[in-house]
Amino acid sequence: MKKTGTAFRTAGTLAATAALTLALSGCSGADTTAPSTVRARPAPDLRTARFGTVDCREVKCIALTFDAGPSEHSPRLLDILREKQVPATFFLLGKRHIEKYPELVRRMADEGHEVASHTWGHKILTRLRPEEIREELERPNQEIERLTGRRPTLMRPPQGRTDETVHAICRELGLSEVLWSVTAKDYKTTDSDLITRRVLAQSSRDGIILLHDLYDGTVPAVPGIVDALKERGYVFVTVPQLLAPGEAEPGEVYR
Repeated sequence: MKKTGTAFRTAGTLAATAALTLALSGCSGADTTAPSTVRARPAPDLRTARFGTVDCREVKCIALTFDAGPSEHSPRLLDILREKQVPATFFLLGKRHIEKYPELVRRMADEGHEVASHTWGHKILTRLRPEEIREELERPNQEIERLTGRRPTLMRPPQGRTDETVHAICRELGLSEVLWSVTAKDYKTTDSDLITRRVLAQSSRDGIILLHDLYDGTVPAVPGIVDALKERGYVFVTVPQLLAPGEAEPGEVYR
């Protein structure tokens, strides 16, 4: 019995480790498409962001994205991005975020950032029934459209967990799924210098950086991240700019 118990504990540890890795990496088993692949398929109706046109086929682009806002730290973040002329993509939460800070949602859109969805209540979509998935995705869409006049076309599934049912519902709702290639795990530390080092160590061309502006250590790290990556020759773009002249397709997953 002792040996069997040890085996169960070992199996449980391995399963927990695998689940944690999945949550942190956004690896859901879904087929993902790289930005360079999308750029090879020009879209007939290319939308340009307020920060100007950038051709990521010619320059070294990287996308800065923030999950789970708006928050009390978002005004300072928006000030930094405006000062440094850096566009970002915001994957916003509905419950206790969009509904609490509607003026910040409007400001994000007005200042040229891409406003997207991170669901309403941050529920793991792969654990929900189809009608629950649809509600988690539709509620923030409606609120963002009401506040900004533009319906989101991008969403990020909580923990990066997705499956064929989620893809099908996203396709129905006109949403593309966006994962990430760089994570600072800023939900586990308040050390801004560590967050900066982690981002810089992982960044490469066409990278999609995942940060969370609701954590205390994140926004103070942003100026250093931006300055260092600009020194390395990177140009910051929104996710749609990263894909242009191609365009994200509803129901597809991008990383």
